[in-house]
Amino acid sequence: MAQPELKLQAVADAIRANDKLVVVTHENPDGDALGSMLGAALALRELGKDVVMYLAGTAPTPAEYAFLDLSDVTRGLPADLGERVVLALDCANVRRIGEDSSVVDGAKLVLNVDHHHDNSRFGDVAVVADEASSTAEIVRDLIGLLGVGLTPEIAEALYVGLVTDTGRFQYTNTTPKALRLAADLVEAGADVHGVFRHVYETVQFAKLKLLARALERAQLFEGGRVVISYLLKDDFGAVGAEEPYSEGIIDQLRSVEGSEMVALIREPPRDGGPARRISLRSSHDEVDVSAIARAAGGGGHRQAAGFSSELAIPEIVDFLRRQFQAETSDRAAQSA
Repeated sequence: MAQPELKLQAVADAIRANDKLVVVTHENPDGDALGSMLGAALALRELGKDVVMYLAGTAPTPAEYAFLDLSDVTRGLPADLGERVVLALDCANVRRIGEDSSVVDGAKLVLNVDHHHDNSRFGDVAVVADEASSTAEIVRDLIGLLGVGLTPEIAEALYVGLVTDTGRFQYTNTTPKALRLAADLVEAGADVHGVFRHVYETVQFAKLKLLARALERAQLFEGGRVVISYLLKDDFGAVGAEEPYSEGIIDQLRSVEGSEMVALIREPPRDGGPARRISLRSSHDEVDVSAIARAAGGGGHRQAAGFSSELAIPEIVDFLRRQFQAETSDRAAQSA
């Protein structure tokens, strides 16, 4: 049995032994973060557990996930945190949970379940299955170990995580196991068309206006191999967009012919936190954008990563170009 599977059994054993839990995921959550958190919370409640879902920060969740029942997600830590086990999902490090580390420091026990290969292995038990398509896939395995059946609500939440993190089953992390899981979730009641309609076809007009600004500013570098664009803080207010509306814009840039790496620099439209957040994507596995992100204190997957910065936009662009050049030079040297 592989080591992640052994540790996942330890996570299941810890959950069985404790009745009060907090399920957390990272700030500015994507589909995998929200789907995994909700799917896990619903499954734990099936076992009769007292479960709190916690999300740090003040940014609203992306509107495309409003159809998920996240009504009882709290932005404040429970008063009895010291009596609860924290189940951290899709968080590569403690900073990803939020600026306040007390959620980890003050908990009775911390269980870390993730699929990011650069996970810092924080917590009392860390399960990092970097071969998994998504954290939702690992949560499904955990639910199985706990003996919880898939309800339609659990299945749909996990399907959201799976379909978004695989790019609608188009990214290289779309494994045979991921496709088999999709079939299982659909059989259990996940509404394929409903998820597609909500996530990909319910687009706010302000989001389209924000996309237009990012496309207008996009520039090609390194002979078209790198595409970089940016969104200013004032852009959000000008078009009536909230911060989560920038979710998915980078995937439009990723489709540029000949691009190997794309980056979106955005200034969050709120006070506090980093001045700029940078999302990175690569079009194939040979460019490891997680290595570039780690060089700036961030992290992620080989093909999807990010970091925060206080540098000015031109300085960030220069940094990204230098890192891309170094990354591709190392690759060329290794293949020579």
